Amino acid sequence: MLDWDKWQEIIAVARKNRLRTALTVFGVFWGMLMLLAMLGFGDGLQRGVSSNMRGFATNSVFVWGQRTSLPFAGLPPGRHVEYDNDDVTALRAKIDGLQYLAPRNQLGGFRDGDNVTHGSKTGNFQVMGDYPDIINIQSVRFEKGRFINDLDIAQRRKVAVIGKQVADQLFERGEDAVGQYIRIQGVYFQVVGVYRARAKGDMGDRQESTINIPFTTFQQAFNYGNTVGWFAMTGKKGVSGEVIEKRVRALLAERHKISPKDEHAIGSFNAHKEFMKMVMLFRGIKIFMWIVGTMTLMAGVIGVSNIMLITVKERTKEIGIRKAMGATPWSVITLVVQESIVLTSLAGYLGIIAGVGLLALVGWAIPDNPVFAAPQIDISVALLCAAILIVSGGLAGIFPARQAARVNPVEALRAE
Repeated sequence: MLDWDKWQEIIAVARKNRLRTALTVFGVFWGMLMLLAMLGFGDGLQRGVSSNMRGFATNSVFVWGQRTSLPFAGLPPGRHVEYDNDDVTALRAKIDGLQYLAPRNQLGGFRDGDNVTHGSKTGNFQVMGDYPDIINIQSVRFEKGRFINDLDIAQRRKVAVIGKQVADQLFERGEDAVGQYIRIQGVYFQVVGVYRARAKGDMGDRQESTINIPFTTFQQAFNYGNTVGWFAMTGKKGVSGEVIEKRVRALLAERHKISPKDEHAIGSFNAHKEFMKMVMLFRGIKIFMWIVGTMTLMAGVIGVSNIMLITVKERTKEIGIRKAMGATPWSVITLVVQESIVLTSLAGYLGIIAGVGLLALVGWAIPDNPVFAAPQIDISVALLCAAILIVSGGLAGIFPARQAARVNPVEALRAE
């Protein structure tokens, strides 16, 4: 590779056939550009969609009550399943592998809001009764203050933690919300924290439009008694969400006299199962993009191989003279393979530069959003592409090189 004479010869051949060299280089260039573009856009799509679940524990499980569909133990179907504080105690005591358990209540029901006021300003927001453990299931970034703590729960303190959109709507710009009071259904709560959501999109907007108050305070202030709306939970390391979901459903079915065959009485959502579906989907997309991009690149490499065959045929007499003067078959093979690697690598590296530039331009033009994040290529992918280029260039030159090595000097000198 360090033989300057060979390099001069390669450059001379490329200059002699500029159009053919340019067309050959373009095939590999386009293949590499398409490969990087598809991988980059696939990465942007994956990160954009994944941003919707940022801060959300991927092994979390949510369980709520519905209506029974089967009779059981002398009880009729159609009963509404309602949970209470005793269920919380039972779950914590009897479910093996449970790491965090956060019972929740919400004013108005799931996804409904309630009017909240501060001074002359009013907004409609989700009002949640929560335990401190919810922060380990749906984490947030605090701008000021703190979250609900165990003392708030034990003393039923009238404190509230609010999302950024709540603070923006109820307080003046630049006004510190922490320490001030908001009113919910005639009850005043002191704001002790303001947070931003880690997730983006609808989930992030909902989180930032939420007011969290201590669960025990919620039950007392809004006359919920010992009612629990639903449960959010995660399993310990090594315990899957599927296992936790199955154990929780079985225990609650036993406590509320629900038929083991009744699939409708207890509703549940397994985030781990949905997360794995998404992981498998994007894994399939990435494999597909690698296949399509690599095939496009290989089409360009095959073009290099064909051009090298033509070049060998055109230089038959030259190769014959080399061999007549003592050139070994190996020296002829290395010359052809080296020329093939140079053409392929040059085209490929230009494709890498163009691909990275294209992704940077798209990332600059299109800001991150819940569907598509700025496309980018990991350095390991770029290094892998570089390795593919070198190997492909070598493979493209092997067959033409073998043809060149088989040239008979006597017959070559007779060739026209």
